[in-house]
Amino acid sequence: MRLSGEVTVTDTGAGLVLLNERTGRYWSLNGTARAVLLMLADGSTPEEAVESLTLQHPDFADRVASDVEALIESLLEEKVLLP
Repeated sequence: MRLSGEVTVTDTGAGLVLLNERTGRYWSLNGTARAVLLMLADGSTPEEAVESLTLQHPDFADRVASDVEALIESLLEEKVLLP
């Protein structure tokens, strides 16, 4: 997966702000979503992102996979993230 070429990314320190320059829509991602997006952009699979986050946040292991899936679906739907 990769970011669309129409998306500008700004690191806020606590997360990311994504701006689709074509549509003018923007998204604010928290630190966890930032980690997922950066892993995917670096070539990790969704499963690898889930595994990494589960190791980092074992108290939330029961919801990591569904949260990562929901984030990816949302970013793909908005064409921020491309397959």
